[in-house]
Amino acid sequence: MGQINRKQLARNARAEALIRMEEAARTVEDFQAVIEEWDRRDANRERRQRLYEVQRTEDMLELGYTGGQVYPIPYFHPSWRETINGEFDAMIYDNANEMWQIVEDWDIAKPIKTLTEKQKDVLFLTAVRHCTPQQIACYQDKTDRAVRKLLAAALAYARDHLAFTIRERIDAEMPDMTWMKRTFLAWYEEQQKIVLDKSTSKE
Repeated sequence: MGQINRKQLARNARAEALIRMEEAARTVEDFQAVIEEWDRRDANRERRQRLYEVQRTEDMLELGYTGGQVYPIPYFHPSWRETINGEFDAMIYDNANEMWQIVEDWDIAKPIKTLTEKQKDVLFLTAVRHCTPQQIACYQDKTDRAVRKLLAAALAYARDHLAFTIRERIDAEMPDMTWMKRTFLAWYEEQQKIVLDKSTSKE
């Protein structure tokens, strides 16, 4: 108990010292010292969070289940760590029909939910399992061209609905449009313009 109190007193003392530094800062060097202290504290806080939070690295997000192995899930995999912590969403909804449940943004989840069964299967195997069109074609006894056509149709459907939603909200001057969504809309509209120009030139 005494050790906990001493740690708390030390934290309180450091917090008071930082407040005094901020209040006493007058020169550029003084403010730079305050910024460096805040940076150091943020780095320490993030380091402590990394010890306890379930995180997915960029490689993990890109590769998914490495080598196609699904069961048993490796102990280091975020899905298994989430399950141990009592967070079962990623495991429960780990299938084509329910994958929309683990998409945080409803604007994206909604069109995924309304895809056809075949489109859901192809999108799930591509985006979650990271299978190639050739692998999916072998699994579903189709040609890889048919698989690519299904995937293209699924993505086009989701993009069309998402772009319509974003444009509608921007036109209504709603403030909740993120930079990422605005960037997507700019890319989408540019792609649509390219397709329109090509069709016009053919005529």
